[in-house]
Amino acid sequence: MELEQIANGIWKLRIGTPEQHTPVALRKFPMSEEALGKLAPAELPKQAGQIAWRQSPRGLQITLSMDSSEDIYGFGLQLKSMNQAGRKRMLRVNSDPVADTGEGHAPVPFYVSTGGYGLLVDTFRHVEFYMGTSLEKGRSEQRREVNQAHKEFSESALYALKKNAEVRRVIIDLKAVDGVDLYLFAGSVKEAVQRYNLFSGGGCLPPMWGLGVWYRSYGGSDQGAVEALAEGFRREEMPVDVLGLEPGWHSHSYSCTYQWSYLFPEPEAMIEKLNGQDYRINLWEHLFVYPAAPFYQELKPYAGEYEVWNGLVPDFCTPEAEKIFADYHREEFVKKGIAGFKLDECDNSDLNASNWSFPDVTEFPSGMDGEQMHAAIGGLYQNLIYHVFHQENKRTYSQVRSGGALAAPLPFVLYSDLYQHKQFIRGMVTAGFSGLLWAPEVRDCRNGADLLRRMETIMFSSHAIYNCWRIPNPPWKQVDIGKNLAGEFMEDADYYTDVCRRYHRVRMSLLPYLYSAFAKYQREGIPPVRALVFDYEEDTMVRNVDDEYLLGDDLLVAPMTLEDGLERKVYLPGGKWHDFWDGTVYEGGREHAVHAEYDKIPVFVRENCILPLADPVEAVGKDTVFTIRPKVYGSGGEGCVLYEDDFETFDYEKGCRNEVRITRDEDGEIKVCRTGEAGKRYVIAV
Repeated sequence: MELEQIANGIWKLRIGTPEQHTPVALRKFPMSEEALGKLAPAELPKQAGQIAWRQSPRGLQITLSMDSSEDIYGFGLQLKSMNQAGRKRMLRVNSDPVADTGEGHAPVPFYVSTGGYGLLVDTFRHVEFYMGTSLEKGRSEQRREVNQAHKEFSESALYALKKNAEVRRVIIDLKAVDGVDLYLFAGSVKEAVQRYNLFSGGGCLPPMWGLGVWYRSYGGSDQGAVEALAEGFRREEMPVDVLGLEPGWHSHSYSCTYQWSYLFPEPEAMIEKLNGQDYRINLWEHLFVYPAAPFYQELKPYAGEYEVWNGLVPDFCTPEAEKIFADYHREEFVKKGIAGFKLDECDNSDLNASNWSFPDVTEFPSGMDGEQMHAAIGGLYQNLIYHVFHQENKRTYSQVRSGGALAAPLPFVLYSDLYQHKQFIRGMVTAGFSGLLWAPEVRDCRNGADLLRRMETIMFSSHAIYNCWRIPNPPWKQVDIGKNLAGEFMEDADYYTDVCRRYHRVRMSLLPYLYSAFAKYQREGIPPVRALVFDYEEDTMVRNVDDEYLLGDDLLVAPMTLEDGLERKVYLPGGKWHDFWDGTVYEGGREHAVHAEYDKIPVFVRENCILPLADPVEAVGKDTVFTIRPKVYGSGGEGCVLYEDDFETFDYEKGCRNEVRITRDEDGEIKVCRTGEAGKRYVIAV
C-alpha cells in the first residue's frame, strides 16, 4: 500500500482504477497550498496503516480500525443526528428522508474522527459507511457474561451501541466500482476539517449584503406588489438587504422558461428601482429547461435521456451545456442587476407522486449516469453560477437545495422544505463538518411565539432568511396563512413587528464580525458556524451537544424552540462567558439552566475578546461605511481582527484588502492598526 502525501497533513491512497467522474476530478478550485503550508506539520494518521480492501462481485469494500472511544462527525448535512459513531450511514441524495439513515439534501462522503483524522471517499456513487457497528467473527469468542439483569426497559437501551474496550471497524461499501481514491486529513477535528476545506479551495467569502436580512416574497406577487413590499420595509425602518422572487416570475415554472411572466411587465425598470433602494434581487429557478425556453433546442443535445416536469436535464459536465446555460444567465440576468439565484428541486425526490427526479439509470452525454448526476448536479450548477459572477467581478450569495463534496469555496447556502425547528438547529451544527452552509429559514409558524423563536435562530446563523412564498404580508403582521391571505393582522402585530425590527438591527450590527469570520473561513478553512467540539474537543461534554454552536470565534448560540418554553439547559465550555444581552458572567465547564422569554435567544460571548459591534444600517449599499463600537469583555486582551475590502467584488484577489486589528492596552485604551491596500469601510469609534 502506497500513500502519496499531496500537502501538509493530507495523503492520497489510490485503490484499483477509479471512475472518470468524481468530485476531485471535476473540481473547479485549486487546493489552497499556501494556507495548508502555514498549518502545524502533521504526521500520517495511524489509521492509514490499517486500511484494507477487497474486490467482490458486489463492488469494493474498504475497512479500517475504529476505537470504541472515537466520536464521528460529518457526512454532509445531517438533520437527524450529529455524532455518527455506531451508526450506519447510507449516503444518497434524497429530499425527504423519513429516518436517520444518512440520506438528505447534501450527503458528503467525508467524515472526521476524534481519533485524529478525516477521510474523504472520492465518489459520486451511493456509498454506505458502517461506523464501528460490527466486529469480525471470533472477536467476541471469549465473552462469558450471563444472567445480567436489564436495568432499563426501552428500545434505545436494548439496542444501544455498548462502548466496550475493543477495536471495531469502519466498513465502507462501494457497489459496482473497480477502484476509488481515498484522502486522509490529519489532526484534531478542527484541524482535519480545516485541511479538508483548504483542500477544497478554502471557504467562500460572500458579499457583505449577503449576510444581511433576506426576504422571499409571496409567490403570487406581481411587480407592483414587490415594489410596494420593498417600500414598506424602508418606510417601517425594517432592515432588509435581499428580496427573493419565487416561481411566479417565470412565464412557465416547473420546468422553467427563464423569461419574465406577464406579472412583471417592466422587469429591468423594477431591478433598477430596487437596486437604487439598496435591495439585491435573487431569482428562484430550476435547472429543468422547458421547451419554451429560448435555449431549449440548443441545449437538447447536451441533456440527459429523461425529462423532469416536461423539461430537459442539462449535463453541466459537458462544456457545451455549461456554456449555454451560463451565457444566458450572464446576459439576461447578471448583467442586468440580478444578484443571485435559488436553485430548487435539484435534490432527488423520486419517492412521491410528484417526482422531481430522473432515474438513476439515466445516461448523460458526458458519460455520467443518473446515480452520479444526482450527487453532482447541485455542485455543477453552483460552480457554473459562481464563475458567471466571477467573470463579471461581482460576488454572489445564493441558495441551493443540494450540495456535495468540496463545496466550501461556493457561496451557496442549503435550505429545505422539511420544517422541524430542532432539526434545523441541528443542521447549523452538522453542516460545518463538511464545508457546507445551512439556512434555518423562517417559513411556517404556529403562533407568534414560534415566529420569535425561529426568527431569533436565523438572526444568529449564516443566513438570515424569511421564506414568505405563501403569504403576501410579513409574518410579523400575521403568522396564520389563511388570515394573512385575507389581509387580517394579529392584534399584537405591532409588538411582533418591534421585536423583529430589533433583531434585524442586531443582525446588521454583527455584519462586520460575521464578514470577518467568513474571511477567516476563506483563508484558514475554519467554518464560521461550527459545533462546540471544533474548539473544545478535549472536553468530552461537548461531543454530543447538537443544539448549540459557535458563530465566529467569540459567540456561542443556544437557540430555543417553541417546545422549550422559557427555559433550557446550556453547556458552556471552560473559561468565563458573558451574556450577550445583559453582561451576566457565567463560569464555563458546566451546565446552566437558562431562562429566556420568547423575545430573547441565549447568546454568550467568550471572555477577554473584543466584539466589534456596528451601528445598524437598513441595508448595505455600494458606499456603506460601518461605524464600529468595540465592546470589551473581561480584559479584552485577545482583541479582534476585522477584514475590510469593497464588500462586493473580487478585487481582494488583487490585494485590495485590509486587516483592521483592534486591541486594548494595559491602561484600557483601545488601539487600532490597519494594514492593506483597500479603502476604509470601517470607522472605529474609540
